[in-house]
Parts: sequence; structure tokens; C-alpha cells
Amino acid sequence: MLTLNIEFIPEISLSYYLLAFLATLMLGLSKSGIKGIGVIIVTIMALVFGGKDSTGILIPMMIFADIFAVIYYHRHTQWHFLGKLLPSMVVGVLIGVWIGNDIPEILFKQLMAALILLTVVVMFVIDRLNKKIIPNHWLFSGSMGLVSGFTSMIGNLAGSFSTIYFLAMRLPKNEFIGTAAWLFFIINVFKLPFHIFVWKTVNIDSLMVNLLLFPAVILGFFLGVFLVKKIQNESYRRFILIVTAAGAFIILFN
Repeated sequence: MLTLNIEFIPEISLSYYLLAFLATLMLGLSKSGIKGIGVIIVTIMALVFGGKDSTGILIPMMIFADIFAVIYYHRHTQWHFLGKLLPSMVVGVLIGVWIGNDIPEILFKQLMAALILLTVVVMFVIDRLNKKIIPNHWLFSGSMGLVSGFTSMIGNLAGSFSTIYFLAMRLPKNEFIGTAAWLFFIINVFKLPFHIFVWKTVNIDSLMVNLLLFPAVILGFFLGVFLVKKIQNESYRRFILIVTAAGAFIILFN
């Protein structure tokens, strides 16, 4: 397992660096609207840097990409949906900070896999419901927010659960992306101090790795913007469901 000590960064093999670059490129794609690939990003980064350490590598790059997404999609944000999800998501993050601080590496990975399995099951149920049904009960938004916040802190996997919520709300493509952009910008900024001062996964060494990978975020974001424009609303929904499910199975059987 590679460590985050700056002394070892030059010793990261070219193949591992290219894997990290690919994951970061996909992060840019994800923030531009190509949702559902978050579990693939997390899997690759965990392979290169380790499960918990990879969360510290990812968080500054996620905020960096969130800024691009907020600027580009700001006009499409549906603030009332964000307001329903954000409070319980904050609580979920705090629970994740408490539980994840001392969790062993192996258990950490097992927990990530179990959460993805839950995502697949919930997505299967949602997809089988009548398309005209929109779950408006506070319990649905509250539970989705709680799980999203928890998984966001534990393994940067909140995208899967928030995707389920926004798809269940039948949000059109641009409204989906714009609302998610602000949601994750706020929640990732909220998470950053915990990574710095509690988990200590963000430090000078991890930020040096970020500097190597930031160009991939920019490239991935603008490539994603181009691709999103080519996808129609209904096709976008089907694409996100398929990619999210595929990503879930990848991390489960990795």
C-alpha cells in the first residue's frame, strides 16, 4: 500500500500515476454532469493511495471541480430540493466523522462495499416504481440526506445516494446537475476541516499530489460539459442509472 509521505511520491509507478490521472479526469466528468461514476473514481483512488488516505486526496480536487460546476450550472439550481437534503446531510457527515475516525482500513473498505450494495438495491426498487410517483415525504429526503452525508464522509460515495434522490424527484438534466453542484460544494467545504484537523488526511504531502492531478480535473470537466450537451433528458436518466449500477458492481467485486 502506497503512503502519502512526500518521500514516496516519486516512487509511485507510472501505471499508478496514470490510474490516478484517469480517476481525476473522471472526477471532472462527474462534476460536469456525467453522474454515476463516483464509485469507479473511489475504487481507483483507493487502489492507488489506500481507502482512507484517498479521501484526503480527493476532497480538495472535489472542491476545485465543484467551483467550476457551480459557476457553470448555477442558473439551473433548484434551491428547495437542496434545502430538503442539506440539513440531514450535514448530520450524516458528523456521524461519518465520528465513526470513520478510528475505523480499521479493512473494515473501512468493507463498509464502502456494503454501502454500494445498498445503493444498488435502492436503485433497483426506485427504477421499478411507477414513473409518475414522486416521493415527497420528509422521511425520504431526510433518510437520503443522512445516508448521503455519511457515505460522503466515509468514502466520498454520496453521489450514488443523491443521484437516487434527484432521479426520484424527476429533475431534468440541467436542474439535476445545477442542484447537485451547489449541494456538494457546500458539503465538501463543510467536510474539509474534519479531513485536516480530525482525520489528518489532508496535509502538505497530499496537496502536493493534488497539484499533479489538478489539470486532469479541468480537462475532465470541460470534456464532460461537451458530452452532457449531446445527451437528451430521458436518455440522460437511463445513462445515469446504468453507469451508477455498473460502478457499484465494480467496487463490490474489486
